[in-house]
This record gives sequence, structure tokens and C-alpha cells, in this order.
Amino acid sequence: MYAQMVKSEATQDDPEKLAAFQARIDRGEKIEPKDWMPEGYRKTLIRQIGQHAHSEIVGQLPEGNWITRAPTLERKAILLAKVQDEAGHGLYLYCAAETLGVSRDELTEMLLDGRMKYSSIFNYPTLNWADIGAVGWLVDGAAIMNQVPLQRTSFGPYSRAMIRVCKEESFHQRQGYDAIRKMAEGTPEQKKMAQDALNRLWFPSLMMFGPSDKDSVHSEQSMAWKIKMNTNDELRQKFVDQTVPQIEFLGLELPDPGIKWNEERGHYDYTDPDWSEFFDVIKGNGPCNTDRLAARNNAWKDGAWVRDGLLAHAQKKAARKHAAE
Repeated sequence: MYAQMVKSEATQDDPEKLAAFQARIDRGEKIEPKDWMPEGYRKTLIRQIGQHAHSEIVGQLPEGNWITRAPTLERKAILLAKVQDEAGHGLYLYCAAETLGVSRDELTEMLLDGRMKYSSIFNYPTLNWADIGAVGWLVDGAAIMNQVPLQRTSFGPYSRAMIRVCKEESFHQRQGYDAIRKMAEGTPEQKKMAQDALNRLWFPSLMMFGPSDKDSVHSEQSMAWKIKMNTNDELRQKFVDQTVPQIEFLGLELPDPGIKWNEERGHYDYTDPDWSEFFDVIKGNGPCNTDRLAARNNAWKDGAWVRDGLLAHAQKKAARKHAAE
């Protein structure tokens, strides 16, 4: 339905402007906030950047509760830095979305009342320290796979935000892999924990790329506008091809018995995730959906006095300036 709305809005724009806009996209030019753009392009960007920003913020929750329980001071410092980075990523992305004419408060309210989503992966629990390593290795690894191409996306503010985000995400992925490697090379109990974390988070990580291309309602137009640079299935395959050798190097068992090298394709075959589970989680029925949204709602309510104070200060400052003039 959303895709139909975007297309119908696009057809209402001036055909000559649409053609000139698409020509700029095809030449690889960046679209800046003050440039003319189709309304469908703007709304698609708000949806994608907003959901990306929300994912960075909500993504702090499954890791934040392990800061006090990290096994060493070094691991604690690394996790603190990572959680702080995620807050910064949300800030960069909210700022990029605001250039499209939507406020950060509006974006947050859309998250809290269910009009906007965040990545389905963050509705799964982190049960033990091995999960924190697996999140860094698999979840941030999948995020990098998604985000590196977005450095070339057609909207300038989004593209520039992603350059810094990707540099920091690569650090997150390496620290996660190092943490899981330590456990895989540790005691039998630690290796078992690493294997369990891999088994539980493998398919949710594959779901991060979104539904299969045949079920994706956004990809075709987003690809034409170069908001997205690759299809969901292309990125998912690339992630599998990169990660399977890492699993084997760690000496862990493959989490999917369907994984097998296909000489003819030059890629690994793998089992598709359970897409009914994916859509169920998106609808709000995942293991941690209620907890995640409750945490965000509480944070929003608890921070009201700060927002009110800042607004009052800004209004008072503006009033003084107006009186002086």
C-alpha cells in the first residue's frame, strides 16, 4: 500500500521535473535538502532514515544491560564506547531526517505510537555474555553490509552521515568477533555458549536485510531513486558468503544444516529465515517488543522536563532578542 501511495504521489509531480530529477539520480549526483524532489522520494527517505535512526537508539537496549556485567574492565570499556557510538549514530541520522522537514520529536512520536518501526533484530533478548559478542559479530556485521552501500545513496545528508557511521560500525563488528573468538577458544562451557548464541541469532540476523525481494514493496522504487543500492537478497547472500568462513575458522558448527557451497553459483546455499516469524515480530509480537517500546516510552516521559526547559529557554532568548530589536 505504501509503495502504491509513493507511486501515485510521484505521478502527481510535474513530468518534466520528474524526468530532470531522475536524470540527476542516473548521473550519480547528490540530492540536497533545498533541491526539488518528488514527494514520494522525500517520504521514502523519512521512512528509511527514521527507522534507521530508531534502530540505532533501540539497539542500545539489549547491550546496555550488560555493561555492569562485562567479564573484564577492558570489555566494559569497549561496550560503553559501543553503546555511546550507537547514540551518536541515532543523532547523525535524526539530523539527516530533519533536513527533510520532519522534527526529531515527530519521528520519536511515530515510533512510540507504532507508525514507525525499528530493526526486528532488537526484539530478541541478549541472554548471556556470548550474545553480546554475537550481536557485535553478526548484527553489526549485517548492519555494515547494509550500510556501506548507503555511503553512495543519492540523498546527500544521508550519504555523508553513513561515512562516519560505517567507520564506527566496523569497530563494533571487530570487537564482537573478538569476544566470540575468545569464548570459542575457551573452556567447553564457553564454546557451548558461543555456539548457542550463534544458533539463536543466525536467522534473526538474516532477517535484518528485510523480506525476500519478491515480497519487498519498497525495493524497486528505492533502487531507481538510488536510496537503496542493492536488493535485500543480494545483501543477504553477501553476508552469508562472508560469515560462513568466519564460523568455520572459529571451529563452531554451522547454525543452518542447509548451508553448502554451490560451485555453480559461486555462493553458499542457505535456508531462508521463517518469514512468518519476521512479520510477526514486525507486528509487535516478538520476545522483547513490549519491553523495548516500554523503555523508549519511559525515556520519552522521563525526559519531558529537559525538553520543556530547553524550549522555555529558547523562547525566552528569542523574546529578549525581539525586544532588543
